[in-house]
Amino acid sequence: MMKKITLATLIALCTVPALAQQTGGFTGPSAQEPQAQVTTPQGGFTGTTALSTVKGAQSMKDDQWVMLEGFIDQRIDHDKYIFRDSTGTLNVEIDGKRWQGQSVSPKDKIRIEGKVDKDWNSVEVDVKSVSVIK
Repeated sequence: MMKKITLATLIALCTVPALAQQTGGFTGPSAQEPQAQVTTPQGGFTGTTALSTVKGAQSMKDDQWVMLEGFIDQRIDHDKYIFRDSTGTLNVEIDGKRWQGQSVSPKDKIRIEGKVDKDWNSVEVDVKSVSVIK
């Protein structure tokens, strides 16, 4: 008898929170909107990131957002390149999807935006956006 009471209590304790957290339901064209639901627009930062230099990026903190303008001198690995501006050079990592169909040569001036990636003895930028400056 004691086992049945214990089992019933455990089932009740586990079921109540699960039932209380259900917020889903049908969301098709004939579904009714919940009465008290307030929707807030999704958004984020709408300002601009200040332009920096290679020298400035090398002294930034890890994961800090950076925007640089300059040139890609050469490819050193599958997705690693040497980026150059008037203050120096820096390794950058640019995934294939970040190019968005753009072709860039060492003569093309570009703007890159990404996060500074600091290790023990190296600094590089993980690029999230590439655009050619005309």
